Amino acid sequence: MLYSDNPRTHYDRPQLAEVICQLRFPAILSIGAREPVDFQDAVRGMFPRYAAKEEQSAPRIPVPGAAAEPPKTVINHNFISADGHWKLNLTSGFISLSTVAYPGWEGFGQQFDLPLAQFIRIYQPAFFERIGLRYVNIFSRRALELEREPWRELIAAPYLGVLAEEDVDESAARKCSVDVELNLDSSCHVKIHAGPGMVKQNIPNAPQDPEVKFILDMDLFMSGQIDPRMAAGGLETLHGHSAPLFQGAITDRLHSAMEPQ
Repeated sequence: MLYSDNPRTHYDRPQLAEVICQLRFPAILSIGAREPVDFQDAVRGMFPRYAAKEEQSAPRIPVPGAAAEPPKTVINHNFISADGHWKLNLTSGFISLSTVAYPGWEGFGQQFDLPLAQFIRIYQPAFFERIGLRYVNIFSRRALELEREPWRELIAAPYLGVLAEEDVDESAARKCSVDVELNLDSSCHVKIHAGPGMVKQNIPNAPQDPEVKFILDMDLFMSGQIDPRMAAGGLETLHGHSAPLFQGAITDRLHSAMEPQ
């Protein structure tokens, strides 16, 4: 089964590396034209550290016969919690919240309630074009004391490709991943990337971890012209789809190893 009817579960040994919530909106030029002073004042108690980065926007596909447009510079305003575990990003086209210390959905929602409300109050977006909720799980057999277990004993077959077959040696597979996009209902969709791989450190001269881990990256989203007043409800709907997908992706063996509460 791709979807599981098991209840939402909290684990003592979770393998969730990062959770990201992003809301995209039609460009608001004032965000890029000047520093978001009012917004910082509204969220500074929760996110006291600030940094701004210049980034290049993705190049547009040129229209036949027209000159290619050079990528534009985008200012990404970063508001970071005192402990560094939470990051709020604001650009002229999106607002997002990410964390590497996920406390559960209720705690995550509480952390986003104020920034989202203040963003809507200050900038008054006409609508949101895309609401996304992304869960990046990185399963470590070493951390879970499962080093002798093949992935087919831990991950459901639909996410394994050829690695689900008993006559395939994992060490012989140089690359194997599954990428799918599904409609979850009339308004919600998900993009899933699943497969083994090594997680690289992007810090110069940092030692690299040689362990092959399993990455389950689920990006749930809805798009259209979403009324800002419906944003919180939309996120709740996306979260409601996440648990059946996640529980359906793991086996009972992996579920037990993560020590459900």
